[in-house]
Amino acid sequence: MPDAMTPRGPAAAADESTPRGKDNAADASMSRRDLLAGAAGAFGVAVVAGIPLVADGQGVRAAAAPPVTPIVPVDPTKVPGSPTSPVGARSTFVKPSRTPFGEVTGNSLTPLQDLTGTITPADLHFERHHAGIPLIDPARHTLLIHGLVGTPLMLTVEELRRFPQVTRTYFIECSGNGRAAYREPKPDMTPQKVAGLVSTTEWTGVPLTVLLNEAGATRDATWLLAEGSDACVLTRSIPMRKALDDALVVWAQNGEPLRPEQGFPLRLLLPGWEGNTSVKWLRRLELGTRAWMTRWETSKYTDPLPDGTARQFSFDMDAKSVITAPAFPQVLAKGWWPVTGLAWTGRGMITRVEVSTDGGQAWHDAALSPTGATKAPVRFTHMWEWDGRASVLLSRATDETGYVQPTRAALIKVRGIGTDFHFNPIVGWKVAADGHVTFHGET
Repeated sequence: MPDAMTPRGPAAAADESTPRGKDNAADASMSRRDLLAGAAGAFGVAVVAGIPLVADGQGVRAAAAPPVTPIVPVDPTKVPGSPTSPVGARSTFVKPSRTPFGEVTGNSLTPLQDLTGTITPADLHFERHHAGIPLIDPARHTLLIHGLVGTPLMLTVEELRRFPQVTRTYFIECSGNGRAAYREPKPDMTPQKVAGLVSTTEWTGVPLTVLLNEAGATRDATWLLAEGSDACVLTRSIPMRKALDDALVVWAQNGEPLRPEQGFPLRLLLPGWEGNTSVKWLRRLELGTRAWMTRWETSKYTDPLPDGTARQFSFDMDAKSVITAPAFPQVLAKGWWPVTGLAWTGRGMITRVEVSTDGGQAWHDAALSPTGATKAPVRFTHMWEWDGRASVLLSRATDETGYVQPTRAALIKVRGIGTDFHFNPIVGWKVAADGHVTFHGET
């Protein structure tokens, strides 16, 4: 009598009719295992579908499911694959993730070392929150435009989507990106820990100038106040020159609605400027004649200097680069390696990236794979033949204004070690003679 766990159907019938000789026993066992592997994807979907829901303070979320260990077929051409699913998933062998996580007030960094090209998947775009992620019903959300305008506007999300829309690629970088690597560089830092508060997205929305024209912004208006709908009601004063330049009000990223942590349902986007000015969960724009001097631009997002003064409204993100491979914790073998990474600037386009493999004694121009877009990163690559000697890998970016990424010593001389924002010094990686790679905070 067949075992209760024996598969039924054609495959099972073939199994039962196969002679059970010594050579065929292993084949029969492999066939059953491979069939189970083919069904593993479907089983995973069923398991997820049955996960209980728990409250998390922001609505309802799924409780964490125990990981499912896949059964990998010896020959994937001999078994059917998984069925279609409502939402695609990464291969079980590919597991990039943001880190840290679970912070209501804090950040979660993009795993730069796990990405290729320049676009960041929406679910890996870095996070920075001051009061958690609000739960907002897009059907009830509105954007108010008022102050020095001829006709105040109260627009729903659907009404905003009826304006002429554009799709553009820009990076967003937190003004605190690189703080840990600047102040306390440690050998075990990964690219994610060194510079993971930068991400690049294809954004879709309406140019802010279209909305301001619709409201009839007056010539007296020189500033606007952008306000978010999160629990801390983050507000930033924005010069009208930026609002009338390339600012957008966006509702989509990478072809889908904004992720909640990226500002769903609406976000202000100020290309090339420090990330906090791209106010998430946007609900209000007020036009006026001067900066509002909110707590976000007095006690925060100002930069203390050694002479006791502070840099304020330092909006533009300076030219910067980071090598994403080789990087900690890689171990190299002798031979050819692509030294690759990302470079970006808030002042336009990157025109040059140089790579040094000897700690800055000699520099070599890297090949660039530009996006063709302004205020979007480029990926650079320099082929390097490692001969087994201890080495230090560095990268240095130059943008179209002629600005060159500085050394850490030069930045400290101007801004001091206590500077709190806009960290863009040259950094890199040490390669030991045994091939182990560790972080090198250039001095």
